[in-house]
Amino acid sequence: MADKKTLTVKLVKSVAGTMQSHRDTVRGLGLRRLNSTRTLEDTPAVRGMINKVSYLVQVL
Repeated sequence: MADKKTLTVKLVKSVAGTMQSHRDTVRGLGLRRLNSTRTLEDTPAVRGMINKVSYLVQVL
């Protein structure tokens, strides 16, 4: 089986003042503070989470 595809996600905007569900989604992606990055497996669930908080994160 080939190597798993990955996405690198970076938190580029503060979660202060956002909806609680969006804060929980950012936390679920493993992002804690501004400019933190995380390499995640490219799955439909992860893509959905990124899509939900796309205004807060950047995919590298």
